Amino acid sequence: MERWNDALSYIEENIEGEIDPTALARITLTSEYHFRRVFSALAGMSLSQYIRARRMTLAAAEILDGTGILDVASKYRYTSGDAFSRAFRQMNGMTPSEARRPGAILHSQQALTFHLTIQGRSTMRYRVVDLPELHIVGKTAQIPLKHHGVNPAMTEFHKSLPAGTGERLRKLADIPALPEILFVSTEFDADRADGSLFDYYFAVATSVRHEGWDALAVPASKWVVFEAHSEGNLQPELQQLWADAFSEWFPSNPYQVIPGPEILTVTEHSEDWTTGTGELWIPVERTS
Repeated sequence: MERWNDALSYIEENIEGEIDPTALARITLTSEYHFRRVFSALAGMSLSQYIRARRMTLAAAEILDGTGILDVASKYRYTSGDAFSRAFRQMNGMTPSEARRPGAILHSQQALTFHLTIQGRSTMRYRVVDLPELHIVGKTAQIPLKHHGVNPAMTEFHKSLPAGTGERLRKLADIPALPEILFVSTEFDADRADGSLFDYYFAVATSVRHEGWDALAVPASKWVVFEAHSEGNLQPELQQLWADAFSEWFPSNPYQVIPGPEILTVTEHSEDWTTGTGELWIPVERTS
């Protein structure tokens, strides 16, 4: 975790100026794409959210000291006093002027430090697989991201699919390494903020593109595959795979995630989906 804490120090040292995500990636010996994914898992918020909250925390102290709003706005890289006041209200529920009143209660984002701790979770089950160039073929929709719990938009999308869609798709699947039906997520917002939009596919993997379906070409690449098994409620176990992968597995293994679709599969499940086994497929490359 030393390099990740060095990245946090870089943020603090440059909080009033330009914070270059590529510099953060260099410090942690990763790509910018990988850095953003792991940071959000470790911090519980996106990189941009953290930087914005830290700047606003320091700005609030200067507001309380009596520094002019325009001066503070300029110092912390806001283009106008109005833009700064909107951001201030979003974090604190009041304007900078109201914050100066006696008894005003403000919110603070403390500077982060990452620590390696033993969580007590079971060892993660994974394997690494090389897949050839392939096509994701099926039906797609753009839906909002929801990190925890049921995603209503995803549920509505599945309900909207014509009867027999799954059976028709299964006849096209011809990549033996992958299960027949895939739940594919791609084109995420860089920070993957809750509520941001992404492309979701109900699909199969094929060696050729098939007309009449939505399709996504995927280059040949290496994939890490994580397995989840549940005897109680399968859905939260599958969602937990993402959190465990980026907060526990990637910081401890010589791989980094690369841009590409992330594939969820359910290899077996009970009729009510309370028990079963699923897998999360993430495209990766070796770092050393």
